[in-house]
Amino acid sequence: MKGLQQKSSITILAIESSCDETACAIVRDGRTVLSNVIATQIEIHRRFGGVVPEIASRNHTLAIENVVREAMERAGVTREDIDAVAVTYGAGLLGALLVGVNFAKALAYAWHKPLFAVSHIKGHIAANYIDSALEPPYLCLLASGGHTAIVKVEDYEHIKLLAQSRDDAAGEAFDKVARVLGLPYPGGPEIQEKARDGKAAFDMPIPKSASLDDLYFSYSGLKTYVINLVHGMAQRGEEIPVCDIAASFQSAAVEQIAHGLALASDATGIKKLAIAGGVSANEELRKRLDEFAARGCEVHYPKLVYCTDNAAMIGAAAYFAIRSGAQESDLSLDAKATVPLC
Repeated sequence: MKGLQQKSSITILAIESSCDETACAIVRDGRTVLSNVIATQIEIHRRFGGVVPEIASRNHTLAIENVVREAMERAGVTREDIDAVAVTYGAGLLGALLVGVNFAKALAYAWHKPLFAVSHIKGHIAANYIDSALEPPYLCLLASGGHTAIVKVEDYEHIKLLAQSRDDAAGEAFDKVARVLGLPYPGGPEIQEKARDGKAAFDMPIPKSASLDDLYFSYSGLKTYVINLVHGMAQRGEEIPVCDIAASFQSAAVEQIAHGLALASDATGIKKLAIAGGVSANEELRKRLDEFAARGCEVHYPKLVYCTDNAAMIGAAAYFAIRSGAQESDLSLDAKATVPLC
């Protein structure tokens, strides 16, 4: 392990299979991506309106060998060029995670390479390091299908939770609102597309905290408001203004996040900000964060390809964990459906 930490350059093969994307990437020194291959299952699960865990697991099994082979071919590397293997061990769908974990363990064993387990959450945060000079400390807004939180990234391995959702995550709310509006899965891109043609004509609830001590997020009420609004219109035989509802919902969802991030930045005095997770791809959220930059904050966004689930972010997180002295995993490594946020 000491030999690996002391190497001047580290090349990592990373695997991600936590949900409905089978992904492999070759990442050098945490910031340079040599290849990033993603086999998506969106079209498969779209017919069901969401991810079906058993189907996702079976398709990971079918795709993973080819995805890994293609990632190595695109990067132009062989097993001799790989210094370590990294894999998402949680959080996610347990069956899906097991496919990636077991494949990564087999590679590490067969190739005599150290194995590193990476939290999916830390992976999303580490997406900000790719093709970037960002260094801790900074505040990171984590907005995905499973989490909505603001954390203080104190160094590459230690994060402190400042605020999180009390109920639904932002990405979860986007999916549920899209479903009630008759839009396909995944909901985020569909809501964004409809919102472009609408206006925020509806005054929707936006929870706002007064101080960092009571800062939290809540999307259950916003989601329920939209459901009741749509059902009420349908019962009265009114035409559903999908674009205006989408625009109103998106505006309210983003405003809650922006308010919380502004409050946290002011309270901590930290002006270096980043966003992570699938919702960080939302164009309305990025516009609001541009306003922070105009007020003197240093704002970092992951490239769009690294916002949703991918293996490059896992390779980046593994690299900085290694440099921080993280211990390698042994072959008893198991997948976990849930992992601590911090």
